[in-house]
Amino acid sequence: MDQSYQNMNGNHKAARAYCDGCFDLVHFGHANHIRQAKALCDYLVVGVHSDAEIAHHKGPTVFNQDERYRLVKAIKWTDEIVENAPYSPTKELLDKNNCEVCIHGAELTLNADGTDTFAEVKRLGRYRECKRTEGVSTTDLVAHMLKLTTENSIVEAKDLPDLQMVSVRKNELDRTETIMQFVSDRRPQPGERIVYACGAFDLFHIGHLCFLEEAAKLGDYLIVGIHADDVVEQLNGQNHPIMALPERALSVLSYKPVSEVIIGAQYSVTQDFMESYKIDLVVCGQAEKQRKDPATGLDPFEAPKESGKFKLINSGSNVTTAQIVQRIAANRAEFHLRNEKKLAKGKIAVQVLEEKAA
Repeated sequence: MDQSYQNMNGNHKAARAYCDGCFDLVHFGHANHIRQAKALCDYLVVGVHSDAEIAHHKGPTVFNQDERYRLVKAIKWTDEIVENAPYSPTKELLDKNNCEVCIHGAELTLNADGTDTFAEVKRLGRYRECKRTEGVSTTDLVAHMLKLTTENSIVEAKDLPDLQMVSVRKNELDRTETIMQFVSDRRPQPGERIVYACGAFDLFHIGHLCFLEEAAKLGDYLIVGIHADDVVEQLNGQNHPIMALPERALSVLSYKPVSEVIIGAQYSVTQDFMESYKIDLVVCGQAEKQRKDPATGLDPFEAPKESGKFKLINSGSNVTTAQIVQRIAANRAEFHLRNEKKLAKGKIAVQVLEEKAA
């Protein structure tokens, strides 16, 4: 064991720490891991694996590496990222980034050859663990979308049985303490310009981030309304959204441009709504500009347009949730194999842990 870290205990807060991951289909579980890691240090460096590294150890990615780099860097608890991070962190990597310890979720992770991914940093006493967020994973999301797709196409809702939305355990998200861990103490100050954006934000992706970054530039405080599951289903069809409302809300709340979220926000932005939240500007992306309120058939942005408080913005990204699902459909066989390999490695990890406990 490295003598410099031999006396480091669980109560020690590191000056700089490192955590890493694939962060594919970046979700609430990833953000919660980064949040917990940040709580154990003053400055958090997050390593993000390249597409090639992930392909070697796990399989293909849904989000490409440039998308994943941007998304992870924008999570509010990330101070810095390391692009093209090695799958197995080393002493050299930690020293190069001036990090005392490496932090990972409480689970055994294996390399392609079946060895412990964190063996070296564990041996050196420079490894810490935080709680894993149960019930949500990239594997689950990919499996769900495989059910929604056939080869190169998306299955029509009428041809599918009802699928349960992918979500973390309800009792975990319902706890006030869980919600509050993601909520900032900051509130809008007198004179600050309040901007409002809204949407489903299902399978939060680079298009969503680009839109919110542009929205945030137009004011000082960005409120984001997250539409309820039934509204999203009416707009996008049966078996949507893919991710449940609480998880979609917490995913959005994880990003730096966002000041506050409204969970289950009404679809039409009324004058009363704007006055209640003191909204100065309502923004809409290109993908939403032709939408009508499913309940009334009217323009959901009629009130802010009439009061001169509406702006249509171009995020600079054309990525949509439908395109993300299509990526799965176009490479169905590869993603199915990826999930099978992940499940097999999970069984091996359980066996290893059971043998150690025996």
